Amino acid sequence: MESPVPTSPAAAFNPERDLTLALRLAEAADAQTLARFDAADLDVRRKADRTHVTEADLAAERAIREVLAAERPDDAIFGEEYGEGGDAARRWIVDPIDGTANYLRGVPAWGTMIALEVDGAVRLGVVSMPAMGRRWWAAEGAGAWTNAADGPRRIEVSRVDALEDASISFQSLAQWRQAGRLDALLTLQSRVWRDRAYGDVWSYMLLAEGRIEFVGEFDVKEYDIAAAAAIVREAGGRFTSFEGEATLAAGSAVASNGVLHEAFLRALHGADT
Repeated sequence: MESPVPTSPAAAFNPERDLTLALRLAEAADAQTLARFDAADLDVRRKADRTHVTEADLAAERAIREVLAAERPDDAIFGEEYGEGGDAARRWIVDPIDGTANYLRGVPAWGTMIALEVDGAVRLGVVSMPAMGRRWWAAEGAGAWTNAADGPRRIEVSRVDALEDASISFQSLAQWRQAGRLDALLTLQSRVWRDRAYGDVWSYMLLAEGRIEFVGEFDVKEYDIAAAAAIVREAGGRFTSFEGEATLAAGSAVASNGVLHEAFLRALHGADT
């Protein structure tokens, strides 16, 4: 006889079972987003905050919610497009399309982000970028992985340990300017080897793969970064707010390869100039 499902928040996380479901959620979302990517008649609207939302954003989140309603009806869901649904020890955090501006312009650098939070801690993350044929996933204690031609491949952050050898990414100059932090970014840029604005979730995946050493952005919600944080951490990196707090709710994100995290924060706050 199958054992009853554990009810305590800590025991309720089953890495294999939950990750399998999260990957299925990504498949459901991919079916919606790829079908409408680069469509000439894509329905695009503006939300109250003046950001764009497409029919594919809405359809992808609905598809995820439908699967969860059928298979995890007691779990809560927090999604970008449909908000908070319920209150439970287990909460799925969903961004159906991170990089909507790219999506609506036919640029393939966008992805679906799915995370599971259990008892207040993010335990797994999945990022799917189907237009690029890429997917990344991680579960607490099981490492970070990506798809490869010969099967799943484990990924790790880089071991670069000097600012002058580091490559960094950021969302946009405008975003840092609006946050009043542009001078901090320019100071950091002057001290590193290379800077590029890869943008959105792809930057974090490049970090998790060891391609770059730093990602920083502002004006972010939990659904913008939860899945990325899970993958970066399991890849050996570190994820904090701009102030160095280990939280996803501060509205800012600084991710690194871990080795250079404190050096990045000092540079951003002018402590090493």
